[in-house]
Amino acid sequence: MIKVLVIDDDFMVAKVHAGFVNKEPGFTVVGIAHTASDAIKAATEIAPDLALLDIHLPDMNGLDLLQRLREVQPELDVIVISAAREMDTVRKALRGGIVHYLMKPFSWDDLRERLKHYAKTYQPLHVAADQELEQADVNRLFGLGGQNRRPLPKGCSAETMTLVENIVKEAAEPISATETAEKLGTSRVSARRYLEYLAEENLAQVNLRYGGVGRPERRYSWNT
Repeated sequence: MIKVLVIDDDFMVAKVHAGFVNKEPGFTVVGIAHTASDAIKAATEIAPDLALLDIHLPDMNGLDLLQRLREVQPELDVIVISAAREMDTVRKALRGGIVHYLMKPFSWDDLRERLKHYAKTYQPLHVAADQELEQADVNRLFGLGGQNRRPLPKGCSAETMTLVENIVKEAAEPISATETAEKLGTSRVSARRYLEYLAEENLAQVNLRYGGVGRPERRYSWNT
């Protein structure tokens, strides 16, 4: 469960945001703060994974608070939620290391999209800090991939790619390259090339399964 701290000086707005977060599976609000001092105290005591941070607070600018929060919780991730639209504010927030900047007013779907993206890309980085990443993992973190696909790798066919996509989509649980190869009637190496392409395009998600000797097994599930 991803623990969230909501920081907003408006009591009603903070309550609404907390309600939005609690509607999203895998997220739970563990604290609400209406001032910077309360936010620092909550971050220290509760150790949330993610903070929804407003820029305009009565006792401190939200961008200054961002740095203070990182001092007490270095691993804390932050989504800025603010009515501030000035380029300088957005630029400073981005340079401060936030994961998203969402402008008020917004819909539940707007916040939900960002929460889902956070759960899929940023939050897993809090686990197994010494774990080695593949390029596909880094691509997802930086938001690369998507609908405008790059050309298929040399030797890969569009027909086989469609078959692989369907296999991943229809799998009841994350599927390995070996299992995909058996369904395709091809080699594991070939199947993995297609699967890694889907992962790099952010169409499939890589799930690591531990338990054996050596590197964890890479398994793939379709991004919905």
